[in-house]
Amino acid sequence: MSGVIYDSKGQFQQIESGLLDGEQIIAVYDAVGAGTGFIGLTNRRVIIQDKSFVGKRVALTSIPYSKVSSVSVVSNKSWAGQFFSTGTIAITVGQHVYEVEFRGSEKTHHVHNVILHYAS
Repeated sequence: MSGVIYDSKGQFQQIESGLLDGEQIIAVYDAVGAGTGFIGLTNRRVIIQDKSFVGKRVALTSIPYSKVSSVSVVSNKSWAGQFFSTGTIAITVGQHVYEVEFRGSEKTHHVHNVILHYAS
C-alpha cells in the first residue's frame, strides 16, 4: 500500500484488519485529547476509534461517506494561517457530531479534504 499516510503502525494494522473487499486505506492519523484514539480514512468510509466508553471499552465507529452531512475545520487561527499547534475536525452524521483533534493543521486539512472529496 504505497502512498498511505499513517502515524502509528499499530493503528494502521487495526484499520487494515477490518477492510472490506476492494477497500483501500488513504490515511490513519493519531488523535490528541480525551476520548478519541485515531481516525482512519479509506476510499469508502471514515473510521474513528472512540475510547470514551465506560469500563475501558473501545469502539471503532465506521461512517460511510454518504452519511456525512457536513465536515468542519475548527481551529484557533484563520484558514490561511500557517503553523497551528492543533486542529480539530468536526464530522456531522445525522444529529451526532464527531470531533477529532490532531497535532498540527496539515492532518486536519487533509482529513477535511478527503471527506469532502468522497462525500460529494
